[in-house]
Amino acid sequence: MNHPADLKYATTHEWVKIEGDLIITGISDHAQDALGDLVYVEAPEVGTHLTAGQQAGGVESVKTASDIHAPVSGTVIEVNSALEDDPDFVNDEPYGKGWIYKIKPDNIADVETLLNSSEYEAGL
Repeated sequence: MNHPADLKYATTHEWVKIEGDLIITGISDHAQDALGDLVYVEAPEVGTHLTAGQQAGGVESVKTASDIHAPVSGTVIEVNSALEDDPDFVNDEPYGKGWIYKIKPDNIADVETLLNSSEYEAGL
């Protein structure tokens, strides 16, 4: 599995990357691999305020469906609209074109409460 060291991870299999004062969020390589070929990605609506741990959307694959949770609290400012037509970006590039949404966190320091790649992999 590919879990870049420059990202942080939630125990619910979401990853985050800090980009300025925003956080980019998606699901981990482990999660997309376990789900199989994705056929649908439901992202939260722009403007929605999410609380850490809250359901933020979902993904559906040929095998199953799974919830996506907010790794930190904040307001959704952008969603990856390309996933509407090509949800397989999550399978092909979970840390690139497969990002799901961006949030402006209530407190950027909350990212430090998430797992680093080694801690995440140890829990798999």
